[in-house]
Amino acid sequence: MTATQDVPPTPTDRVRLDPGAVAERGATETAEHLRQGAHSRVAHAKRFRVAQLEAFERMLRIHRADLLQALEDDLGKSQLESQVTELQMVQNEVEHARRHLDDWMRTRAVASPFALAPVSTTVTARPLGMVLVIAPWNYPVNLTLTPLVDAIAAGNTVLLKPSELAPATAALLERIIPQYLDHRTVAVVTGGPEVTTELLRHKFDHILYTGGERVGRIVYEAAAKQLTPVTLELGGKCPVLVADGDVMGIARRIAHGKFTNAGQTCVAPDYVLAVGSMGAKLAAAMPKVIREFYGADPRTSRDFGRIINAHHVRRLAGLLEEGHVTAGGIVNEAERYVAPTVLTQVVPEHSVMQEEIFGPILPILQVATVDDALRFIGDRPDPLAAYVFSERGGVVKAFEEGVRAGAVGVNATILHLAVPELPFGGVGASGIGAYHGKTGFDTFSQQRPTLSKSIRLDTLRMLYPPYGAAKSAVLRKML
Repeated sequence: MTATQDVPPTPTDRVRLDPGAVAERGATETAEHLRQGAHSRVAHAKRFRVAQLEAFERMLRIHRADLLQALEDDLGKSQLESQVTELQMVQNEVEHARRHLDDWMRTRAVASPFALAPVSTTVTARPLGMVLVIAPWNYPVNLTLTPLVDAIAAGNTVLLKPSELAPATAALLERIIPQYLDHRTVAVVTGGPEVTTELLRHKFDHILYTGGERVGRIVYEAAAKQLTPVTLELGGKCPVLVADGDVMGIARRIAHGKFTNAGQTCVAPDYVLAVGSMGAKLAAAMPKVIREFYGADPRTSRDFGRIINAHHVRRLAGLLEEGHVTAGGIVNEAERYVAPTVLTQVVPEHSVMQEEIFGPILPILQVATVDDALRFIGDRPDPLAAYVFSERGGVVKAFEEGVRAGAVGVNATILHLAVPELPFGGVGASGIGAYHGKTGFDTFSQQRPTLSKSIRLDTLRMLYPPYGAAKSAVLRKML
């Protein structure tokens, strides 16, 4: 059976499918419809959550070819890159959630003071209610569907707002999700900023936004008016400290992290701080690695993607006006192509060092010592990730203790995103909160405490007034 021949699954008492009705609703109507679903608590039951996750897996399997094609249309991604960085990561998240859902949902007993005995005290993860996911364009499958998995596992209703800048993927998700997931609990709304603005007027129980800092502030302000908690994934300039080690091996790992998805990755290496002679060595190695990865002309490589639109091509072209182009530097706006590029002779005042690059341009700056690099990083906003390359334990320890970042990679870049057990989130300017795996389940849950005590034996009379001298003395010893 091909993706285009797929027949939607038959509705059951656990999963109700009504794609036609969903398509007819606007943003406001959809939000109100999901609020009703949240009030009904239909998504709370464990067997319902499991059924949704199973249907999710069927959707990924049956529409694999459709999703890969949409990603190619939007971002020029090779199918293998899309499979590894988008579909497989979502699949891993679903499998992880299904495998651990029993443990995550299990009520856990906690200790209580002796003075309250006999008493039962527990904590249970309860669904928050209705979640809004505002997704970005750079990984339009992964960063839309991964938080959806976590929110479903936590028993919430979820409204997805995919990015209008990845129209093929947004349209596909709008079409296929209602075919597999219960329309009372999951819906997709497409459109531009005006739709997002409309949605933010509604009361949600949690909002997860992935994107730039400017819009993140708008989302945060709107959520504050409703006292809605948020998770903000905002990116930033992720530094790489290169202190020592095999230069070609380091160059390959940096190039992989930098040029995957044509550099449009929120945790991609943004710039390199190379200590001493490592700067010249790395600058010489990077062009060799680029040729090794993408051939003499990366424009013809099936493994090198494209920039999302002409606006961002022009923005990136402007960053090439300063510094020295050691490799790449070629721009073709008509093809949305920016070559994998290495810049040297860069200084902190250059434009390329003032904003998140979000494209295949890698500045290499030379520093005298590791301490100089740590001060350079510390003087700037906290990044979403930071990377260090060194075989010396002291250097690694100094980096881990001296750098504040959403995540740290040691002798590797971007790979931490592939581990469901690792929280994904920022700190300071790079974001608020985290998700993935158990962390995502907890993000979309309330850890609700319950205290239960029998009324038949009133052991609390010592706590009731009036408080005489004798009772006060006993209470001071007990509490």
